[in-house]
Amino acid sequence: MNRILVVEDDEPLRHLLCQVVGIAGFSVAGVGDGRDALELLRSEPFDLVLLDVWVPRLSGLEILSTLRSEGAQPKAIVMTADDTPETVLRAVKEQAYQYVVKPFSMAALIELIHKALQTAPAPRPIEVLSARPNWVELLVPCELDAADRIQSFLTRLDADLPTEVRDAVGQAFRELLVNAIEWGGELDPNRRVRIAYLRGRHMILYRIADPGKGFQFDGMKHAAIAYPSDQPSAHMKEREKAGLRPGGFGILVAKAMVDELIYNEAQNEVVFIKYTEPPKG
Repeated sequence: MNRILVVEDDEPLRHLLCQVVGIAGFSVAGVGDGRDALELLRSEPFDLVLLDVWVPRLSGLEILSTLRSEGAQPKAIVMTADDTPETVLRAVKEQAYQYVVKPFSMAALIELIHKALQTAPAPRPIEVLSARPNWVELLVPCELDAADRIQSFLTRLDADLPTEVRDAVGQAFRELLVNAIEWGGELDPNRRVRIAYLRGRHMILYRIADPGKGFQFDGMKHAAIAYPSDQPSAHMKEREKAGLRPGGFGILVAKAMVDELIYNEAQNEVVFIKYTEPPKG
């Protein structure tokens, strides 16, 4: 039975989380203090930690930092009402598995717990090269789970945007990142995709560079863009043969969601721009 530690200083919420997690079939313990949580994590094995950011004496992110420096860091789902860019990026730096914003659905949390426990015991880290809120650069391992994880973090950086803009950016980013992981990275977790996120006054820019040699669209039998518009599902058989995810219209989806989409000559780097306000002039 997987063991889960709930670190939450709000006593009613802590008891509720322990109850829900226990009913879901896990062994669970709960503490409301950061130092107590750190000592418990040092002395007992846990498979996952549900970790509030702002707990007394030692913050949740300080707990992660300390454990990481000691080389004994369990998977952690960070829970907080603080979704400022600084907190989000610190959670990425400290190798949190996922980030959920309060209030959240208990059903969604249990689903996330199951997903976290089903992944590799030690997911390869997402390396942070720059953590300024308006300029983020990351190295992401070429595994599909990493795409979901990093999208959950980066989406929070656009929390102030209208829902339709945020959803369009998120969908375009995920499609292009998954394409880079599948095609350029060949689903090899030892290879990495470099991501840059830039936030300007009137636009959001993403640059995604995969570790492959590049490609030509007419050679991508697995991609929807390689087929005429009257054959929208012709790429599905090729994707099944290659063991790639079903669907995934990738580049076509991204083009429909953003304002500008630009590839380099080798086509192993792509930039897309979404204007948050109409460009002037």
